[in-house]
Amino acid sequence: MSPVSNYTALPASGRTVKWAAWDSDDVEVTDLRWENEGWTVSGQVSRERVQYVVRLSATWQVRQFLLFRDLDDPDLWLATDGTARWGEMNGAHRVELDGCYDIDLACTPFTHSLPIRRLPLLVGDSADLRVVTVDVETLAVQVAAHRYTRLDTHRWRFGRGEDSTEFDVDEHGLLLDLPGRFRRLS
Repeated sequence: MSPVSNYTALPASGRTVKWAAWDSDDVEVTDLRWENEGWTVSGQVSRERVQYVVRLSATWQVRQFLLFRDLDDPDLWLATDGTARWGEMNGAHRVELDGCYDIDLACTPFTHSLPIRRLPLLVGDSADLRVVTVDVETLAVQVAAHRYTRLDTHRWRFGRGEDSTEFDVDEHGLLLDLPGRFRRLS
């Protein structure tokens, strides 16, 4: 087994990444900015007409998640204390989400980068994770089991068996193409 390969740090000036839906020209523009000793990720997804914001620690642990649809104020605002305890903006503790470190939005490939950047997996190793999933249409928030397997330095498998998908990431650990779902534009 080869040793854990860390991905190249993003530049302090940030980075903008664009993806398109696999079968259309609907584009997502995602900006990653370093501010307040962590990363703020803001994505605009044209097909779903949503904007999301994920605030991350310097080590890529989720701290806050905001989802905007058609109003100035967020439709959904979740936060975690860094020990996998989750709550809402109004202070309500979301006990059912406890134990989750990552967030997953089906409308963006970006959220796959969260565990990839955070997990110190060797090539050939896998991690089974409890992940907060958000349905951007209904705002339903649930916990799902996800599996990530590191196949090579920049190649990963998401899922298990026939339901799995393999994909590559760039030098920063950001997803390139997710076959059948998303293609990287820049």
